[in-house]
Amino acid sequence: MAANIAANMAQSHLGEVPVVASNQDKERTSASDMLACCWMGKSKLEMKRVARPEITDVEDVLLRITASTVCGSDLHLFHGEIMQLKADDILGHECAGIVERVGSSVTAVKPGDRVVAAFNVACGKCQFCLKQQFTACDCTNNSSVMEKLYGHRTGGVMGYSHFVGGFSGTQAEYCRVLYGNTNLLKIPSGLSDEKALYLSDIIPTSYHAVWDAGVKEGEIVGVWGLGPIGLCVVQWLRNVFKASRIIVVDNVPQRLQLAKERWGAEVVNFDEHTDVAAKVNELVPSGLDRSIDCAGFRYAKSLVHRIERAVGLETDTSEIINEMVRSTKKFGTIALIADYAAYTNHLLIGGIMEKGIRLIGCGQAPIQRHWNECLRHVMEDRFNPTVILTHRFRLEDTVEVYKLFDLKQSGIIKVFLETRFSAPTAPGTPALVSAKDME
Repeated sequence: MAANIAANMAQSHLGEVPVVASNQDKERTSASDMLACCWMGKSKLEMKRVARPEITDVEDVLLRITASTVCGSDLHLFHGEIMQLKADDILGHECAGIVERVGSSVTAVKPGDRVVAAFNVACGKCQFCLKQQFTACDCTNNSSVMEKLYGHRTGGVMGYSHFVGGFSGTQAEYCRVLYGNTNLLKIPSGLSDEKALYLSDIIPTSYHAVWDAGVKEGEIVGVWGLGPIGLCVVQWLRNVFKASRIIVVDNVPQRLQLAKERWGAEVVNFDEHTDVAAKVNELVPSGLDRSIDCAGFRYAKSLVHRIERAVGLETDTSEIINEMVRSTKKFGTIALIADYAAYTNHLLIGGIMEKGIRLIGCGQAPIQRHWNECLRHVMEDRFNPTVILTHRFRLEDTVEVYKLFDLKQSGIIKVFLETRFSAPTAPGTPALVSAKDME
């Protein structure tokens, strides 16, 4: 039970590492309240009235949220798979909104501006931020548990447990954004919230995956997992990076069909082809130039890995990485943008070494680095995030949305959560529906 033992050892060293930006809003004392989605335990969420956040630092910005969403990585929290979650933590790490108030040192935005908030919390001043490695920020994560487990701490993340700083999230009516000069992007006039919202995470995260994998025009690229990140990766590969062929692996027919019809991908349904690597090598005998993992640790296929995860012998399955090792050409590249948490068994490490595979951990994407480039592609219609937007719900329905999203029901790929501050639905995007009626 090495995985559990290591995790328990890490958590036994609880406490906070001194950092510049410890979570100053963990004790919310505002007299005004708001609606928020709160984690209350494994697979248990509640919509609660909680105190609004306040400006507590000269670089803070208070946002009135006009759009948020539920991300695939939020499901890890829903299932209690991320360490250091605490009851009443406000979830959500993506949002667009209107600036309500700013701290005295904020110069990049002003009250009334429409903005997108970065999912990560970066100080903008440390050695990593100065190199545009914003998610490696030294100053925004006070988790001694992460430091014990990984050897170093990454930067903070909004709404994603105390393992990454314990900052309150965005599935709410208001949120506090730290370091407003670094972590906010102004939304250009004429760009709808439906298109702008996903600049908060999945647009630049998927761009970063392709960029960090080193994809070059004319290459053959495999994509494992067609959730929102995977489908965005396929769109980048086709429209901007100009891959010659794209091979996609998933088992959701609607998502496979979208990738095939919209971007010309060749599909491998792992329910039909249980030996995925054999099928990929049949399609591409010389092997893929690059393979990008957009699926992650949750999707154990074999009985062995399901049992090992269930009893705590591992946290993460190695099956997808092993499929990519077998499918990628000699001296090719494998890039991991999907979430992995801790330990895995049965990794085909010999194949990585003997084939000369470049295995890249893309990290939590430093999205501020890519914001301007991604925004330009969105504005010039080379990348359209609303292609994968399937549903619009009210914030009040967030708990039910998690359940629908977890079960991949009703054709859900990506959702838009509106608040009482949201603008009317943009033309050509999904109309408002009730999640409660869809359960």
